[in-house]
This record gives sequence, structure tokens and C-alpha cells, in this order.
Amino acid sequence: MDVTQQIEAAAELIRNANGILITDGARMGLDSGLPDFRGDDGFWRAYPALRAEGIGFMDIANGEAFKRDPVRAWGFYGHRLNLYRRTAPYEGFNILRRWASAKEHGAFVFTSNVDGQFQKAGFEANRILECHGSIHRLQCTRPCSHETWSADDFHAEVDEEHCALTSALPRCPKCGSVARPNILMLDDDDWNDYAIRRRRLRFEAWLAGVERMAIVEVGVVRTAPSVHGVPEMTRSQVIRINRPADAIDPKRGINICGGALGILRQLSGFI
Repeated sequence: MDVTQQIEAAAELIRNANGILITDGARMGLDSGLPDFRGDDGFWRAYPALRAEGIGFMDIANGEAFKRDPVRAWGFYGHRLNLYRRTAPYEGFNILRRWASAKEHGAFVFTSNVDGQFQKAGFEANRILECHGSIHRLQCTRPCSHETWSADDFHAEVDEEHCALTSALPRCPKCGSVARPNILMLDDDDWNDYAIRRRRLRFEAWLAGVERMAIVEVGVVRTAPSVHGVPEMTRSQVIRINRPADAIDPKRGINICGGALGILRQLSGFI
């Protein structure tokens, strides 16, 4: 099929569905202007202070960093938290939400992103499964309990030149230990996934209740098996919007190569 045929076939799947499963990955946020941290080159462009010290993404994006040097770790994550708070979701999120609002069962979002863009775009919070957690919630570094809490009261002041937190470190309200983002990091034995497991039960119940599902997968990289494997939980066809290298098996769905926003706009013209 050429691109026009792919768009028309994908639009028909969406029109005939009574529920939409939206899965997304790292590339979804690029159209909102968020940086691409994949690989040390992309990471170091955003954090030159860490490059000067030879600190790579794998060195800072792990739970042990909060034990070794919480001021530096929060310099990185505090900057990201502030960035995500400032960033407005781009038009593609609104397009997906409009499609979902017209469906009997609405939509459920399964995302590996931790930026909270879907919530900011107006999707129902209890219909979003953030499989790697959220930077907008905190947990104890120990951890001393299953509890997580909102990061809304934490205002990170960061010396961006040195990638260091200059405001007070956030603390666990139960034991007083340093708090960290409730995010699954690299080699992370301390991530508190209690809330995620509870949300997964809601997600599985929603899947079981949708008779005609369309799966719209946007910007999921091959290195994110936690998201790529989600369509295998259903027999529904997948509409994959991504680069050619990440093409889906034609038996499982429709692959549309290109940037997310441009493709979503084209699809919207047929729905």
C-alpha cells in the first residue's frame, strides 16, 4: 500500500472501533519540543556539565545516583521536572483525545514516557498506565513503604551550568530519607511500582470490555519492549506511526512512516 492507502485503511479501523488503545514511546514528545535523550550524544547536548565530567545517561539515570550524590541526581531530574512542567502538549494529543471522546469505551493510554503530557492534554488520569512511572510523583529512596506522593509541592531550583540542585532536597514524609522520582530507572531495585500494578489491573479490565479495539501506537522505539509487547495482549490490529526501521508485520497491522503530528493530522481528515 502507498501512504494514502495506509492512511485510509488506518482511518477505517479507527472509525469502526468502539475503543482506542493508545501506546506511545520516546518519540511522541519530540513534537512538543522535548529533547531526545537516547544515546550519550543526545543526553550530553542537553547536559553539557555532565559531559565535562564524563557522566553518561546510565550513570545518572539510576537509583544509586540518589544515594551517591542526591544533589547531582536531582540536578538532572529537577531540570527534567521543570522542563516537563513548562512544556505544553502539542496538537497530536488533542487529535487523539477527540477520537477517543467519540468512542463508547473511550481510550486507554499505555505509555513508557514519564512526562505527564497525556494528563496535561486532558486525558483521564485513571485511564493512563505509565509503565515506567511518573516524574510528577515521588517516593522514598529506601523505600520505607508502598506510598508515593505528588511532586506538586516540590519546586526544584537547579544550577544548570553545574547540573546541581540548589534548593532543599525533597524528603520522605514518613522516615525523612531523601525522596526521588517514582520512575523506573536503570538497574533499579528500589522502584516502588505498587500504584502501577494497581493501574494495570484497571487497564486489563478495560481491555477485556472493548469489543472492537483500534490500537494507535505512536513513536515507540524498538528498545521499549514493555510498550511494543502490549498489542500482543489483544488480537486487534495495530496502527504503527513510526520510522521505517520500526515497521510492524503486515499481518498485525498498518505501518505509517513519518512524524507523529503530520500523520495524525492526515488521519484526522478521514475520521
